[in-house]
Amino acid sequence: MHGEEDAQATGLTRLGAAELGAEPGRRASLVQFSSAFCQPCRATRRILADVAALVEGVEHIEIDAEARLELVRALGIDKTPTVLVLDARGRIVRRAAGMPRKADVIAALGAAI
Repeated sequence: MHGEEDAQATGLTRLGAAELGAEPGRRASLVQFSSAFCQPCRATRRILADVAALVEGVEHIEIDAEARLELVRALGIDKTPTVLVLDARGRIVRRAAGMPRKADVIAALGAAI
């Protein structure tokens, strides 16, 4: 994905329902960190929701970065949107800042499934 970073750059190695505030996908999760006035976040939401709807067992989970500052800091997120691709065990396998392209999200899911 565009803006891709090393997925292991943070101390948190797995994210589950407690951290995400929602049930992760059975096969993978697309986790989006957003903020209220972020225009690219709206487009990112549509892209990730579309991809999640296309691939069985994949969930799109959006997190309000301002409401979850502790998690944002723990993950080293410094801009919105930031997208994390998690595998079935909640491990971060891809991470990207900025609005992703749909094809890149689909390709990144390949690393998680």
